[in-house]
Amino acid sequence: MKIESAAFVISNTDVKKCPSGTKPEYAFIGRSNVGKSSLINMLTGKNGLAMTSATPGKTMLINHFLINNNWYIVDLPGYGYAKRGQKGKDQIKRIIENYILQREQMTCLFVLIDSRHEPQNIDLEFIEWLGENGVPFAIVFTKADKLKSERQAKDNVQRYLNELKKQWEELPPHFITSSEKRIGREELLGYIEQINNELYK
Repeated sequence: MKIESAAFVISNTDVKKCPSGTKPEYAFIGRSNVGKSSLINMLTGKNGLAMTSATPGKTMLINHFLINNNWYIVDLPGYGYAKRGQKGKDQIKRIIENYILQREQMTCLFVLIDSRHEPQNIDLEFIEWLGENGVPFAIVFTKADKLKSERQAKDNVQRYLNELKKQWEELPPHFITSSEKRIGREELLGYIEQINNELYK
């Protein structure tokens, strides 16, 4: 898929204020500092489209970006930022859950996982919650270039998938990416294009 245009549309904390219409939305979510903004910028080819921050837990808004005037990328707040107070955590949880459960246009949720780490309970619990609520999702393993070798990245991913197999009969689609090396870009965009083609038949 070729990205002809990518433009910021709106930021808000209320799912009811998201753009009207029926264009499909592909939302991106993950723990704070997982590389979400960098991945969105890499996919769209626009470096400053999603704001990257050195401070984890900065995104507290639902951000919509219109792609090719045809579909949206949605940047959701990161979850599990330890330094945020309970009130802030509850607010983020509400924003995320309301969007995921109420937004009919959300076509697929991409859950970002840092490929450098062992399986984390917070991610596994979130994925389990998606399954319980019948949310369509795929997993995106980020920062593959930060590992010593491609083999190590694949081993880490396999360890994660093995953990998921304890709960899931059928595993969701998954992608291995690096924003810096542009690894996984074609596969991820191809997956979105495939879904869009089905929707627009």
